[in-house]
Amino acid sequence: MAFITANWNPLGEAFYRKIELYEMGWSLRDGLKECLVAAAPYGGPIALLRQPQRPSSSARPQLEIYSSSGANMASFPWKSGPVRQLGWTVCDDLLCIQEDGTVLIYDLFGAFKRHFSMGNEVVQTQVLEAKVFHSPYGTGVAIVTGASRFTLATNIDDLKLRRLPEVPGLQGAPSCWAVLTQDRQTKVLLANGADLYILDNTSCTPVTPPGLSPQACSIVNMAVSFSYKYLTLFTDSGHLWMGSANLKDKLSEVDTKVRTPPKQMVWCRRPKSQQPSVVIMWDRLLLVAGECTDTIQYTLDEDCVCVAELDGVRIVGGSRHELLQEVPSACQDIFKIASMAPGALLLEAHKEYEKSSQKADEYLREIKEQSVLGEAVRQCVEAAGYEHEPETQKTLLRAASFGKCFLSNYPPEPFVSMCRDLKVLNSVRDYTVGIPLTHTQYKQMTVQVLIDRLVYRKLYPLAIEICRYLKTPEYQGVSRVLKHWACCKVQQKEEPDESIAHAVSVKLGEAAGISYSEIAARAYECGRTELAIKLLEFEPRSGEQVPLLLKMRSQLALSKAIESGDTDLVYTVVTYLKNEMNRGDFFMTLRNQPVALSLYRQFCKHQEQDTLKDLFNQDDDHQELGNFYVKASYKEKKLEARLSLLQSAVDEYNKAKNEFAAKATEEEMKLLRFQRRLDEEKGEALLGLSLQETLHALLTSNFHKQAEQLYRDFRVPDKRYWWLKLTALAEKDDWEEMEKFAKSKKSPIGYLPFVEVCVKQHNKYEAKKYVSKVTPEQKVKAHLAIG
Repeated sequence: MAFITANWNPLGEAFYRKIELYEMGWSLRDGLKECLVAAAPYGGPIALLRQPQRPSSSARPQLEIYSSSGANMASFPWKSGPVRQLGWTVCDDLLCIQEDGTVLIYDLFGAFKRHFSMGNEVVQTQVLEAKVFHSPYGTGVAIVTGASRFTLATNIDDLKLRRLPEVPGLQGAPSCWAVLTQDRQTKVLLANGADLYILDNTSCTPVTPPGLSPQACSIVNMAVSFSYKYLTLFTDSGHLWMGSANLKDKLSEVDTKVRTPPKQMVWCRRPKSQQPSVVIMWDRLLLVAGECTDTIQYTLDEDCVCVAELDGVRIVGGSRHELLQEVPSACQDIFKIASMAPGALLLEAHKEYEKSSQKADEYLREIKEQSVLGEAVRQCVEAAGYEHEPETQKTLLRAASFGKCFLSNYPPEPFVSMCRDLKVLNSVRDYTVGIPLTHTQYKQMTVQVLIDRLVYRKLYPLAIEICRYLKTPEYQGVSRVLKHWACCKVQQKEEPDESIAHAVSVKLGEAAGISYSEIAARAYECGRTELAIKLLEFEPRSGEQVPLLLKMRSQLALSKAIESGDTDLVYTVVTYLKNEMNRGDFFMTLRNQPVALSLYRQFCKHQEQDTLKDLFNQDDDHQELGNFYVKASYKEKKLEARLSLLQSAVDEYNKAKNEFAAKATEEEMKLLRFQRRLDEEKGEALLGLSLQETLHALLTSNFHKQAEQLYRDFRVPDKRYWWLKLTALAEKDDWEEMEKFAKSKKSPIGYLPFVEVCVKQHNKYEAKKYVSKVTPEQKVKAHLAIG
């Protein structure tokens, strides 16, 4: 496999290789010359701000967005202010930082999303330099102004501007600076000549890198590693210092022999590598420096931009897109010339086996004798993940599969997982997609984020195929992609509502976890109300339908809420309508929905009595109005107010032709007046008592004359009156009056009750007086009662 190592270059104990990812599909007349360039990490898109070829007052720069393969995604003339810096968020949104401190945000396709400002004072002092950085908090922006002051925003989605302290002696922009994230804090490291300072929220602290060459008079460039753990400084003497970002440890220092300040400097380090290395770029030279004194030099034939990645550096040029990285140890072990590593031997064994050569058996025997066949398979599987060429991947995986045949207990998961990963990676690396992810980046990014990126680029078919291939749960995979597709579909203004609604319903079908209400909400936001209503017809859950319908067609929302049978939902709609509509229209709407009207009445009975009265008036419901006045009367403490309400009730009952209710209410009024008169004359607290309670109170208080009058006026039945008087006389032990009462006339209730009340009051003597008057049929009961 000598051809694989042809582009390997040694540096210390490691090798570095430059892999061509794409021949760029764009047509740039002067390459990247006179372009402001920003490329997103993890194989993300590339943004160019190209200056007009013929400068004039009317000519404007052109902002262009491309995939990593150079496929155009958006292009439009820049009509805003001068741009100092371009950058990408973690969600692949483009940030354009203007010299007045305004930051404009665009999506992948050049659609404007929003903007924010880095502070009012920046408008006067202007932005000299700016950087976009990524931290655990999200995407941040840092600027230095003409007043030599730094301003930070650590998360543009939760904007909190921090103005950092002044730097002593700094005039204008520093010679170089970088943003650090340490101990959950975002800081700025800057160089002013030979002096280094760290700026945090409250202080400006001078620092000294350990072991920096004394020949250096000025630090002219610096770079922080992808993980923010390491820092490199380039001095005017051509020395490159590498160390920890906290400036406590020195890793190495290399004399590059080049004193010209570099255009760009980025770290090139794999996550598990023990070799620190930095890529330095000048106009026509690319240099890789590590721990040793040697360097690797590449000649550049065009203007390029370096993009730091998790496990290497992407080099974007006008005609090519390449990846420079340290050769992973698994690949070194297998492909290094004359390697005797287990993986190398297994690869050779498989090649000989395909030739039907007996040497295959010799290689296998050698591996088995060393008991490293499992390690050989692991190396081949791992190396396949690091290779970009599908043919090399297949060769390594076939060798691993061949070796597995001679192992009885080798777990299949790593091999199967790698095959799946590579199939996904090869599909997104394709020129038409243009996402050149490495296996390391893919594992760091996760499948979910990759699917999100494909969806964001509107590559829905590929996203769905990957979800199905990886058997991602539907609600996390296919359903999520389809929902995004539908939200995008409803924004296509050239298609009619019917066509879009039909297409969405057919495509989504019964897909799990999709809420049509979210899609309808997007349509409504785009001003397509009719389409939103049509889409909501497909939403099976009324609880999701109704809230959006309320914003569009409230009466339809009420109908849907009633159909659902969910009273809470109906109450929600009714409350909304009450707050949004005038009172008359609200009541008329409820009249057309009997269920809603009934529920609202129930609500008003407990919460809004006055509204209930208005409802009855609106409907000319005299019976319910009468009931309302009767209930209201019992809440009044003043008699006149109570009588007034009862009179209103009588009037309403008469209108309702309910003679019984009207008569009963009039008698209640008559009783109240009688009670008031007695209260005034006798001082008895009778007001509010029922007729029976009033009679009982009068009898126990010896007001027999008044009781008789009440008995006659209200035509109380004889039996009831006799029972009331009998129990009242017994309770107060007025036996003499009871005897007179019994003799006054023939008892309508008989004389057994006289016997029983006397016994109940423990007076058998009085009870015996009435035994003789008891009918023959009841004498036995009377004697038993007396005992």
